[in-house]
Amino acid sequence: MEKTADCPSLRNHQIKTYQLMTPSVLPDSKLELHHTKASNDPKDIGNNMIHVEQVIDLLAESYKSSEIYMEVQNEIATICGQEGDLIQKKGSLRPSSISHCLVLTERSFINMYRDVGYYWLRLGIYIALGFAIGTIFYNVGSGFGSINARLSMIMFACSFLTILAIGGFPSLIEEVKVFQWERLNGHYGVGSYVISQTLSSAPYLLLISLVPGVIAYFLAGFQREYERFIYFSLILFASMLIVECLMMIVATIVPNFLMGIIAGAGIQGLMILSAGFFQLPNDLPDIFWRYPMYYISFHKYALQGLYKNEFEGLEFPEYLGGPPTINGKMSTWEVLLPSMGTLQIEMGYSKWVNLGILFGMVFIYRVLLFCTIKTTERVKPIITAFLLSSTHRN
Repeated sequence: MEKTADCPSLRNHQIKTYQLMTPSVLPDSKLELHHTKASNDPKDIGNNMIHVEQVIDLLAESYKSSEIYMEVQNEIATICGQEGDLIQKKGSLRPSSISHCLVLTERSFINMYRDVGYYWLRLGIYIALGFAIGTIFYNVGSGFGSINARLSMIMFACSFLTILAIGGFPSLIEEVKVFQWERLNGHYGVGSYVISQTLSSAPYLLLISLVPGVIAYFLAGFQREYERFIYFSLILFASMLIVECLMMIVATIVPNFLMGIIAGAGIQGLMILSAGFFQLPNDLPDIFWRYPMYYISFHKYALQGLYKNEFEGLEFPEYLGGPPTINGKMSTWEVLLPSMGTLQIEMGYSKWVNLGILFGMVFIYRVLLFCTIKTTERVKPIITAFLLSSTHRN
């Protein structure tokens, strides 16, 4: 290539030609680039001043007269002269929904693993609470005094452990914001996002249900059958899935950190109050609290399932004035559940039905999340436009 301008060693004067907004000086070259129109003034030429446009033209003309340019043109002509079949487009160039789900699941799983505040901090808190519950209710025993202790621990596990899901709300907000931004670009659909979020969070929720459950369950001295412990853990797992989806719905509607935590805690508080523990189901006011809150509260099904899981088959020694016994022992149901029982537990179906209802609610909540996102995408622009028009009028 013909040399048109001095270029010092280890420097590239072409970079200077791209800086069209500020004056540039070529170090050690005695050539000053000015971002003004080219001039043929003898004073400029005598002062070794070359304008940017002139340098660009020199570089372009030098490239066109070089051997590299000729080689590139020959290669292009050779490729264009080749004969072959037309490339047929097979299917859509867009990835399938399954590919979307797999990629999003992997990405969310990695983000959850890296974000300490998403699940790991909550796991540490849950482990500490597991030891706290287990030591407070340590080895509750098999006397009648243990009935209240068992009831209290079950209620604490169903309510307080699930309400702590609000601790991951900041991370949920960030995930929702990323999703909304990517939705504006049309990268994937709402269904792919909902499915991937469910699959990626399930292993972590199972972990934070299983580990504290092991600690609290066996320290408290509940029934040692493994089937009962597995049921206990599955109830916690289903409850965690429901609460996680509930907080996702809140994050979609209320993308504000403080307001979201208040709203999520308030909704769960209403469900806990209407679950049938603090006030028995038949004593709840019919308006709002019994219909519909008692029946839509997932705590109700979790509580009754755990009641059946723990007290069915549990026997206590006879006591003076108590009902007749067999072999000196009586079943818990003879004490707790005469005529539908003191706790008003619905005995018309087994504990596994309660668990099935909870997992059914997991599906329903995911559908609600899908509908909420779809509705929000349509309603938010209308609200924003209305607020802007009101502001301009004022």
